[in-house]
Amino acid sequence: MLSEKDFIAVNYTSFVQNGSFEWSAPSNIALVKYWGKKENQIPANPSVSFTLNNCKTITKLKFEKKENNGAFSFDLLFEGQPKPDFRPKIEKFLQRTEQYLPFLKEYHFVIDTQNTFPHSSGIASSASGMAALAMNFMSLEKQLNPQMDDAYFYAKASFLARLGSGSACRSVKGNVVVWGEHRDFTESTNLYGVEFPYVLHNNFKNYQDTILLVDKGEKQVSSTVGHELMHGHPFAQQRFAQAHENLSKLKDALASGDLDAFIKITESEALTLHSMMMTSMPYFILMKPNTLEIINRIWKFRNETNIPVCFTLDAGANVHVLYPENDKVKVLEFIKNELVAYCQNSQYICDEIGNGAQQIA
Repeated sequence: MLSEKDFIAVNYTSFVQNGSFEWSAPSNIALVKYWGKKENQIPANPSVSFTLNNCKTITKLKFEKKENNGAFSFDLLFEGQPKPDFRPKIEKFLQRTEQYLPFLKEYHFVIDTQNTFPHSSGIASSASGMAALAMNFMSLEKQLNPQMDDAYFYAKASFLARLGSGSACRSVKGNVVVWGEHRDFTESTNLYGVEFPYVLHNNFKNYQDTILLVDKGEKQVSSTVGHELMHGHPFAQQRFAQAHENLSKLKDALASGDLDAFIKITESEALTLHSMMMTSMPYFILMKPNTLEIINRIWKFRNETNIPVCFTLDAGANVHVLYPENDKVKVLEFIKNELVAYCQNSQYICDEIGNGAQQIA
């Protein structure tokens, strides 16, 4: 396990004038939710997520050495067009990571990024976006320090991604990723995500996630504000203890293939996340009437068919429908016949469990 000091760069052994890299990084969906954080993007409780495959950010980073090292210098393009709205977040990311990437002020960067999922589709892109950017910066650091091994490369990329967006650390490597210290995972840490260290049962190989886009509008309360409202929350400590307990149970379910236990824990976690929002001060509700209608129809379908389909939610109104690959035909038929009517503009995205960030040649 690496400490924060291990990520502070030592003297580089190579010189790089200019070049470019390109990486894709996926979004992820938490099964045990992270809600509440401490300083420096440290989670208040551990979490575990499925890495997605199709919903991803593709980011190309061009860089060129500059003469004046006094300030950060970058151009930012989103889908080929300047995107001034994104600049403050990138600036903050560079400020947070400079002590670990001391070369950041030595280059001018062109950051050209795009998402494979529709912009403003209601899919959180901060995790995939920050992970893709971190992978590119680590590729440059690896050129400056060619002795770097892969284990360090991916751990530091996850560490850096976390400083941009907490959940981004779970979008770097692995199909199931644990973030946050937990007694059942000896390598787990609050600093970066680690791959699920147990053999994943065949029931969860190629697991499907169909994302129902209930509401594509901007959330009334940002996740950042929501996390802060866990400070002084009347149920915070019980919630953090529950997350530890649920992660232990989910570990066993993922390893044994127990779909019933997986469903109970995953759905309970989703509803608990939203109950924390509804009982904070100020309180807020991000679910919509159609979110609840979809949940009830999933429960009814599961009871009638015994097909192990379930839902989870992120901090929003959209519904992630989770199910094994061998039930794909029947579940997609159910989604098209009964659930699409509750999606905004009938939009949904078919995804599945993936393997993390990939470099594009």
